[in-house]
Amino acid sequence: MIEIETVSKAYGHTLVVDGVSLTLAAGGVTSIIGPNGAGKSTLLSMIGRLLPADKGAIRVDGLDVASTPSDKLARRLSLLKQDNHLVARLTVRDLVTFGRYPYSKGRYTVEDERHVREAIGFLGLEAFADRFLDELSGGQRQRAFVAMVLCQDTDYVLLDEPLNNLDIKHAVEIMRLIRRTAREFGKAIIVVLHDINMASAYSDYIVAMKNGRIVANGTAEEIIEQQLLSDMYETEIRVESLGDRRIAVY
Repeated sequence: MIEIETVSKAYGHTLVVDGVSLTLAAGGVTSIIGPNGAGKSTLLSMIGRLLPADKGAIRVDGLDVASTPSDKLARRLSLLKQDNHLVARLTVRDLVTFGRYPYSKGRYTVEDERHVREAIGFLGLEAFADRFLDELSGGQRQRAFVAMVLCQDTDYVLLDEPLNNLDIKHAVEIMRLIRRTAREFGKAIIVVLHDINMASAYSDYIVAMKNGRIVANGTAEEIIEQQLLSDMYETEIRVESLGDRRIAVY
């Protein structure tokens, strides 16, 4: 599991994450939701060691994120950032192969090739494996980045707004793949989302944040609640039931 203990982060005089303590399950899909400026992406970046925490500690299966060697941590935890800028022209296969670097250090083995092949197949990218990323649609490119992260074969996968700039079809496709990955491979996937209803439909757990703090955390049924959401987003939100799902109407 991931243990977050009184973690804080400030930029200048602005406190972005304020004394957050949280335990994230060792399986399933956990979505982090909240308004802009809530600290969602900053918290995820600290878990993934892209940013250092100013105070507090983060542990992944007992390993201190701040002090664990990078190659050791990269075999436990992988992260896909919100903005992925490429400076080289890569094929899908080239990109996915990068996911094996923590294991191979560039000397790729038959085992690495197997992981690359499986990740490409799982994301349905066989037909695009030798295509350059700049030749793909936004949805196809995003699937390629998710395949790279899955190829890293870590117990914990962190995804920062993976639905950014995707239309409804491709956003649903990505969320279905995320949920399927968690269930079939027993991984814990922590995802930052802006879409409340995507979080409700595909998450096992939801963490709600506002002003750098945890407002609430629990199941979708516990978090997708009218008063809680209205207070958090400072706008009137109505919650309706649709089958076994709770839908936010705003």
